[in-house]
Amino acid sequence: MRDRIHALYVKMGLPPEMAGWFTEALDVLGVAIIAVVSYFVTQRILIRIIHKLVARTESDWDDRLVKARFFRRISQVVPALVIHALTPLMFTTEGLVEWTQRAAQLYMLAALLSTANLLLTVSLEIYNTYEVAKRFPIHVYIQGVKILLAAAAAIIAVSVLTGQHPLILLSGLGAMTAILLLISRDSIQGLVAGVQLVSNDMVRVGDWIEMPQEGADGDVIAITLHTVKVQNWDKTISTIPTYKLVSESFKNWRGMSETGGRRIKRSIYIDISTVQRCDQQMLDRLRQIDLLRGHIDTKQEELSAHNKALSGADAMPINGRQLTNIGLFRKYVIEYLRSHPMIKGNLTMMARQLEPTEHGLPLQVYAFCTNTDWVPYEGIQSDIFDHLLACLPEFGLEAFQTPSGQDAIAALAPLGD
Repeated sequence: MRDRIHALYVKMGLPPEMAGWFTEALDVLGVAIIAVVSYFVTQRILIRIIHKLVARTESDWDDRLVKARFFRRISQVVPALVIHALTPLMFTTEGLVEWTQRAAQLYMLAALLSTANLLLTVSLEIYNTYEVAKRFPIHVYIQGVKILLAAAAAIIAVSVLTGQHPLILLSGLGAMTAILLLISRDSIQGLVAGVQLVSNDMVRVGDWIEMPQEGADGDVIAITLHTVKVQNWDKTISTIPTYKLVSESFKNWRGMSETGGRRIKRSIYIDISTVQRCDQQMLDRLRQIDLLRGHIDTKQEELSAHNKALSGADAMPINGRQLTNIGLFRKYVIEYLRSHPMIKGNLTMMARQLEPTEHGLPLQVYAFCTNTDWVPYEGIQSDIFDHLLACLPEFGLEAFQTPSGQDAIAALAPLGD
């Protein structure tokens, strides 16, 4: 057929060389038309059939592929395949055949790389729908695979353009290793750090982390190859290099959320001058408190038996053992916490005295709240200490407060009179 067309051009009076050019141009046009027709057939018929078949399936992953236009993107390889296959059959010029096929190969390579990246992205989206994604995110691994695919595609592209085997090119990369490492230092460092973060389960998306040296205190919203993004409580975004989470220290509050208890650790400073032994009148009054009634009765029997065995305990109370208002208040705090519906009873709970300071005697409350959300937690903690502070006068105790200017004026008022 090609020879007949060439002969027809010559018969029409065209020089043989020009007739050859026109024949080549007609071949190019024919290949282009066939490639365009194959593309439209694929897009208009084959892809629609695939979409209809996908719509009938019950699985969700193929619907995601359709939504991401995966099948349409991979169909872009078809016209390049047609051109690559028909070029040796249609063209006679060796150089034209070679470079046309190389162009088709480069186009197929770009289309396949784009399709592979899209497939990896959709795979990550599907994986993130499962519960295991929260415990073992693979975002960093997906990015690493994309980088490797891009590097492989670049080597193959150079191989296509130069006509050299890819292994020969790889062997020649040894001299460029130092330069490549320098250029890709951040990517390599981020990839290694990301793999360490994921494999050791150091941080996940949604974790509350605290890293003061980077100004980060909030929820992790993204983990990428190079950075970890943290949305702070003031709604600002802190961007931390991934490798810093491996090389530097940070606090992850995930354990608190998984345990289901958020720690309360706060002290009430007691005025030491108000600490005293309990007389019978105070004990009778405090016995009316339901949480202390049984404790006071038990302790009085125990102390009475103990003091009877001592000589001089009646003449000098200090020779024996006695209940104190601070001790009973400490016991009341413990019983109050045990009965509180928002305190987690299976975790550490105590009320302890710390070393006295110039601000008084610290009585520290240590317990865990069942609600770990910030705002409800603060409300529950405040309610507990509202109650405890209001109960101090019942025990004859006062909270220490540094004297203010009004206290000084009130103290000097009699002198002024």
